[in-house]
Amino acid sequence: MESLTILFVPLSLIATAVMAASAAIQARRFNLDLFGATVLGVVTAVGGGTLRDLLLGITPVFWISDLRFLLVAVPSALLSFLVAARMPTGNGRRLALLMYLDAVGLALFTLTGVQVALEAGVAPVLTIVIGCVTGTAGGMIRDLLCNITPSVLREDLYATLSLAGGAAYLAFSRFLGESMATLVTFGLILLARLVVLWLHPPKPDEGASRN
Repeated sequence: MESLTILFVPLSLIATAVMAASAAIQARRFNLDLFGATVLGVVTAVGGGTLRDLLLGITPVFWISDLRFLLVAVPSALLSFLVAARMPTGNGRRLALLMYLDAVGLALFTLTGVQVALEAGVAPVLTIVIGCVTGTAGGMIRDLLCNITPSVLREDLYATLSLAGGAAYLAFSRFLGESMATLVTFGLILLARLVVLWLHPPKPDEGASRN
């Protein structure tokens, strides 16, 4: 599993940055202040992985044992909040950027969740479920804290893509190896999610004063 070790940390750090950024943009849309955006960003970035570790009995959870994740999440949230403040309002660009970042985070966290579950020796079906939990929980927490219905509960393909991606990774890794399977599956999940967003553009959330 050496290739997993090589890819896991960079993928996890990128996913952490992306999800923190998505939460900070959400915070700006809902008029949270800088502190609120930072808290929302960190909670969103580590939420899925924390739940994953708790379900697998891994303690301490990843962001306590490796402070790099907090060191990535905090500045990512701060910078994204400031950038979002300078983006034009009323044209849906913030919402679109949020959804694109969320798509990347969904794909990356699904894969890292599956990889951790595999290393923990979990059965294949539960490995796929753990991947879905890791991929979707952070976004769910972000939406709930902003008092909106989470995407995973209102968009059928959100969790479905995560589950399908986890299953695809298990299949591809048998023939392509972990590294190539990771790249291929990431591309497939991301592409599928972007197609869904293109076919069904997100609508402004109730309570969001700036889209």
